[in-house]
Amino acid sequence: MAFGIKREELNAWKASVARGETAFLTHYWFDARFPQFNTVTKVGNANMERLKEWCIANGLNPKYIHNRPPFPHFDLMGSKQREILKKENLTLQLERFRLHE
Repeated sequence: MAFGIKREELNAWKASVARGETAFLTHYWFDARFPQFNTVTKVGNANMERLKEWCIANGLNPKYIHNRPPFPHFDLMGSKQREILKKENLTLQLERFRLHE
């Protein structure tokens, strides 16, 4: 279950993903399978080749891509989430969701 984002943010992410851009969307999240995490960052790109390349370049296994057209994405959680948000200079997402160390 996702919460803590505005419809405009979601629509902007969807538009970027549909254009074949690598886009990041962080939101609060609850999933009983992962009770230790309360946020997730969805890294999306409609171009599956680019998304796979992005995963490999960041040390992530592309087999965990959620291939859900038209918005395929990879879910980032925990320390890897923080690491990549920092690397991508997405400080607003780090601050807003209190992910800085």
